[in-house]
Amino acid sequence: MRSFAYQAIDGNGRSVSGTVMASSRDAAMNSVRDLGRTPTEVVEADGDMAASASRPTIPASEVAALMRELATGIEAGLPLMQSLVTVRRQSTGQKQAVILDFLIEKVEAGRPLHEACREYGAPFDDMIVGMIRAADASGRMHEVLHQLADLLERSLELRRELVGATIYPMIVLSIMGISVAIFVTILLPKLMVPLQQQGVELPWPTSVLLGIADFIGAWWWAMIGVVVVGVLVWRGWSRVPSNQRIVDGLLLRIPVLGNLLRDIAVARFTRTLGTLSSAGVPILTALSIVRDTLGNTVMMDAIDEVRERVTTGGSLATPLERCGHFPPLLVQIVNIGERSGRLEGMLMHAASAFDRQVNNSLKVFTKALPPFLLVIMAAIAAFVLSAILLPLLEMQEAISNTR
Repeated sequence: MRSFAYQAIDGNGRSVSGTVMASSRDAAMNSVRDLGRTPTEVVEADGDMAASASRPTIPASEVAALMRELATGIEAGLPLMQSLVTVRRQSTGQKQAVILDFLIEKVEAGRPLHEACREYGAPFDDMIVGMIRAADASGRMHEVLHQLADLLERSLELRRELVGATIYPMIVLSIMGISVAIFVTILLPKLMVPLQQQGVELPWPTSVLLGIADFIGAWWWAMIGVVVVGVLVWRGWSRVPSNQRIVDGLLLRIPVLGNLLRDIAVARFTRTLGTLSSAGVPILTALSIVRDTLGNTVMMDAIDEVRERVTTGGSLATPLERCGHFPPLLVQIVNIGERSGRLEGMLMHAASAFDRQVNNSLKVFTKALPPFLLVIMAAIAAFVLSAILLPLLEMQEAISNTR
C-alpha cells in the first residue's frame, strides 16, 4: 500500500484535500470517490513530501522567465516535451536544470505537466499549478502560460515598487535611531559630568535621558534577551490564525498604510481571478486559488465567505459587496461582467485600473511617510536639545546671580 495526496470537490462544492492509502493511483481515485468526493488531483505522496523539502527552488522571477520560455516554444509549434528539452538546454542555473530534469522525467512518463509541478513542490504554488492545469484542459497552453508569466511579472513589479517605497524611510528611521542611541548613551553623560560636579540641578528632560543611559549601560544584556524572547513570543503568537486575523485587521485600519494594503490585495485578486477565469478554471476553484494570494487573513476570510455564497448558487457580486472589503467599482464591474457574460474581460480591464490605484496609493504613502518621520525626528531632537540647553542655561543663570 502507498500513500496518495489528493485534491477534490466535496458534495457542497468545496475544495478539500487529504491523503488515502491505496495500491495504485486508480485505486486511490476510487477511494476518494468512495468518500463522496470528486477527485481533481491525485499524486503519490509516499516520500514526496520529505523529498520536496530538500529539492532546490528558484525565485519567482526565474519561474516567470521559465513559463515565458516554455510558452514561446509551444507557440512556435514545438510539442510540450520538446519545449521542455529546449528550455533545459538553454538553462544556465543548476537549480533550474534540476527542476526541468524532474519535469521532463515525469512528462516523459506520461504525467501531465501540472501534476509534475505539484509533485515537485516549491516554487510551484497552488496558483501556478492551477493555471498549468487550466492550460492542459483548455488546449491553449501557450496563451495561458503567457498569462501566467504576465501575472508573475506583475506581482514581482508590485513587490519591487512596495520595497522601493519603504526603503528610504526605513533607512532614515534606522539612522535616526542609531544617532540618538549613540548620543544618549555616550555623549550626553560626558557633557553633563562638569555640571553635576558643580552641583547644578538638572532639569527633568536631562534626568530622564541620563536615567535611560544608566539603565542601558547596566542592563543592556537583559534588554537583548528581552528583545530575543519578545521576537520568539511574537512569532509564535502571530502564527495562531485567530491572532493573525487580529494583526491583519489592525493593519487594514492604519491610515494610508491600510488603504495601500487593501488596494494591493484587491488588484492582485482582480488580476489573478481574471487570468484564471480566462484560462477556463472553474470559478470556485479560481476563488480557492486566489484566496491564497491575498496575503491578508481578513481578506482571505472574506473570499471564503464569497465562495460559500457562490457555492449555493448566488452571484459573485452580491457577497463581494456584503463583505465590505472590496471597492464599489469592483462590485459594479463584476455585476456587469456576470450579466453580460464577459466577466473575464471585465476583470482584466479592472485589474489595470486597480494597478493604477495601487501606484497612486504608493505615491501617497511615500509622500506621507517622510513628513511623518520628520515630525518624529523633530520631536526627539527638540527633547534632546532641551536636555542639553536647559542645564547650561541654569548654570549661566546661577553664575550671573553669584556676581
